[in-house]
Amino acid sequence: MSARDFLLPDVGEGLVEAEIVEWKVAVGEVVVLNQALVDIETAKAVVELPSPFAGVVTTLHAGVGDTIEVGKPLITFEVVDEANAPVESAPAVASAPGALERTAVLVGYGVANEDSAPTRRHRRQNVASTSTSTSAIAPEEETVVALAPRSTPPVRWYAKQHGVDLATVRGTGREGTITRADVDAARGGSKVTAVASATSGGTSRFIGRDLAPWESGQAEERIPVKGVLKSMSEAMTQSAFSAPHAVVWLRVDATRTVDLLASLRQRPALSGLRLSPLTIVALALCDAARRFPGINSSFDTAANEVIVRRRVNLGIAANTPRGLIVPNIKAADQLDLVGMAGAINALVDRARENTTPPAEMVGTTLTITNVGPFGVDGAMPILPPGTGAIMAVGQLAKAPWVVDDAVVVRHVVELSMSFDHRQIDGALASQVIAHVGEFLRDPAPVLIAG
Repeated sequence: MSARDFLLPDVGEGLVEAEIVEWKVAVGEVVVLNQALVDIETAKAVVELPSPFAGVVTTLHAGVGDTIEVGKPLITFEVVDEANAPVESAPAVASAPGALERTAVLVGYGVANEDSAPTRRHRRQNVASTSTSTSAIAPEEETVVALAPRSTPPVRWYAKQHGVDLATVRGTGREGTITRADVDAARGGSKVTAVASATSGGTSRFIGRDLAPWESGQAEERIPVKGVLKSMSEAMTQSAFSAPHAVVWLRVDATRTVDLLASLRQRPALSGLRLSPLTIVALALCDAARRFPGINSSFDTAANEVIVRRRVNLGIAANTPRGLIVPNIKAADQLDLVGMAGAINALVDRARENTTPPAEMVGTTLTITNVGPFGVDGAMPILPPGTGAIMAVGQLAKAPWVVDDAVVVRHVVELSMSFDHRQIDGALASQVIAHVGEFLRDPAPVLIAG
């Protein structure tokens, strides 16, 4: 028998630390290779880490809520065989009778063969003597207990935040998996938005948590700066004080965009696709980048160079239970209408369910932030670090508009674009936002003919 440390891995690109959300094992447990050990929260995602060893848990080096640095010991095992290899290179392992056979995969990205719930094995605490044998623990020395109800790490985290015991929730997902909708139903069958709760005196969302009502909350409340909040505050401070921001605005008659979307939604072939004005805006911004590549650039201060990229990784700012994140769609400039709509829908769904993979959080080149759903006409957004431009889209609403010297009612939207004035000047930014505006005024010809 020997002690082996499992060091906290970098589950993203450049991750430096993570917070312990939930331990799935306890000291004294016998675990099998790839068994779920812990949920960690990074600045990018909630990730479940599987075990790289088979053995007995002897030490948990951090508690729930603690922050641990990448490369530091996370958990220590007592392993039977020194040949136990890390998950990245381990073959499929058959565990003790009755347990699952689980295929090794990359640390931080779950395991394969999840068709049925695994079990935990605990070493009895009242054994009279401890064997020094290197053989496996005998069956009579073990007690088999069921794991917690099936759900994903983000759903367990979401339930914990809202005080919902998953043992009392009936799962409606695939093979009985508990979904976020199931947790919401257990909370009372409705989702409370920040706007609705503010007007009714209930809780409101703030930096990824529910704040108590004004009347019953603490007179002064302090919130630790970590996770998404820490990432956002550092990124926005860096951007605000390193890139000189400038902004251009444009109000657009988007009536033909609204009409086109209404027509497309009636087509049977597109019935399962969620089409929105954001889809058209995304296509328009990518089209503008192809026409004016300089907008898809960033300023490399260290190298004293401007980098122009001819692939758009389109960031979409998303308001999630953990706070604001900006995942991106890789090579968005290569997508057509159906591809863009599907990519946006998938991105938003993952963000809402806290299942955004770390790879989607890096490499953004252009960004869209959509403030329209909050009933806001416009905004002046701050650039995500490493990008040259970000577009804000306000609410698309009916407004008086002059057409052929007559005042008529049209669907109007306000666009604004913040840009890094070190390499992007007002002329380029104006050309780009005007191009997007023309696209929204009459999208059909561009979508059909290019």
